[in-house]
Amino acid sequence: MAEIVRMPKMSDTMTEGVIAKWHKKVGDTIKSGELMAEIETDKATMDYESFNEGTVLYIGAPEGQAVKVNDVLAIVGKKGEDYKALLESAGQAATSGGAQEEAPKQEAKPTSAAPVAAIDTSGIKAEIVLMPKMSDTMNEGVIAAWHKKVGDTVKTGELMAEIETDKATMEYESYNTGTVLYIGADAGKSIAVNGVLAIVGEKGADWATLLKAHEAKGKGEAQPAKAEAPGASNNDATSKNTAVVEEHSTNGRIKASPLAKSMAKEKGYDLNQIKGTGDNGRITKQDIENFKPGAAPSATKSASAGAAVVLPTVVGQESFEEVAVSQMRKVIAKRLSESMYTAPHFYLTMEINMDKAIEARKSINEISPVKVSFNDLVLKAAAAALRQHPDVNVSWLGDKIRKNNHIHIGVAVAVKDGLLVPVVRFADNKSLSHISAEVKDLAQRAHDKKLQPKDWEGSTFSISNLGMFGIDEFTAIINPPDACILAVGGIKETAVVKNGQLVPGSVMKVTLSCDHRAVDGAVGSAFLKTLKGLLEDPVRILI
Repeated sequence: MAEIVRMPKMSDTMTEGVIAKWHKKVGDTIKSGELMAEIETDKATMDYESFNEGTVLYIGAPEGQAVKVNDVLAIVGKKGEDYKALLESAGQAATSGGAQEEAPKQEAKPTSAAPVAAIDTSGIKAEIVLMPKMSDTMNEGVIAAWHKKVGDTVKTGELMAEIETDKATMEYESYNTGTVLYIGADAGKSIAVNGVLAIVGEKGADWATLLKAHEAKGKGEAQPAKAEAPGASNNDATSKNTAVVEEHSTNGRIKASPLAKSMAKEKGYDLNQIKGTGDNGRITKQDIENFKPGAAPSATKSASAGAAVVLPTVVGQESFEEVAVSQMRKVIAKRLSESMYTAPHFYLTMEINMDKAIEARKSINEISPVKVSFNDLVLKAAAAALRQHPDVNVSWLGDKIRKNNHIHIGVAVAVKDGLLVPVVRFADNKSLSHISAEVKDLAQRAHDKKLQPKDWEGSTFSISNLGMFGIDEFTAIINPPDACILAVGGIKETAVVKNGQLVPGSVMKVTLSCDHRAVDGAVGSAFLKTLKGLLEDPVRILI
């Protein structure tokens, strides 16, 4: 009998897996224990071995596609067996496999979607002007000033309003010709991008019906196309909107629309030689198109002393590349966002004199079978400090706090696609050389994508070290369900005070990020004080 093979949960944080490679295809025979597929999780690419025997009847997704945990990965059964009923019962239509998909059933159109009566605007000779998007971050614009009021006549290129965006106060020039029939908001009020700024058209036109039809369209009702406004060259209001950054009136100011300025720059025209025909002498697109350089009167040249500075034209091309987000990066983004915005973080920073630690490390490495790093010293000291301060070695579980009696320290390792946190288990019971060898092995397997779930699960405390990159100090986001993470900066030579004297010394800054739901400031501070004492006198770590 055919059986559904579901996407397994291969790590504690996995929500979906990407099919990296299929080792079986539809029609192949498979046995229990045989490699069926390679699945990319948020932590590593892992082998999936079949627990079923039979023929592969259906494959849930092609290579490169994601399948959610517990969704259909495949169906295995007897050759030729009809699996469609089984697939339908799982709530998933066949998208691949040995059999053709059934023709989709025609869905009845919902009666509620049809409008009772469409509003006919075909005879209304007016056009809605929408609030343009004047910057990449603009969501709404505030009407700083209207230069036209209801009943006024407006022409293409005339200044209609000044609009305050999130970046600047900008001028809106009309691309419609006609009478201003309606204004969307008074001066000082805001209008959302693509909201109704105004209605311009033939005097006496039924703008109220046009506005009602526009509002109905926004609610999903059908609306016939409306007639073009008199003098308008394009019905798409949003594509015609333009703006120019407001320039305060000063003597000698050149008024020109941004399009006119751009065209003049491209053609090499001097705006001082061009007479504007727009509002208050503003230079418009038509003025640039109609301008003949040879006919420019010499009297229009600037009378300012000295030659004008001519900047060279720099030609460049904007480009970018969009890269699909990996499974690892997706989960990192999700987990750290949840941690940052659900756990109330607070931070405790302390300076640690590392002079004795430097001397101790030098002595240790003379006899150690593996090279001990400063990070290994910090990890060992943190484990010893956690043993003395068990209230830091806790996990937040929502309705309870878990006080861990064991000490498992997660070590953040940067890899190509993000960040992994393999765990050194029972760190307080291990020697420095043991810790050093284990951390090196975990880091290498993280880079090679050979870590298994048991390698990254179960931490009770985490450490992130960026000192090797020259970072003096930083804050880290807590790795849930841990309640704390220690951010370690680099060792820096600086002036320190010893016995009342200013002498050179080596200082390292550490910052403890704490989840205030589980750890209080005094508890975190006591832990840091003990950590500082252990690192400033490393012999105490070995006791």
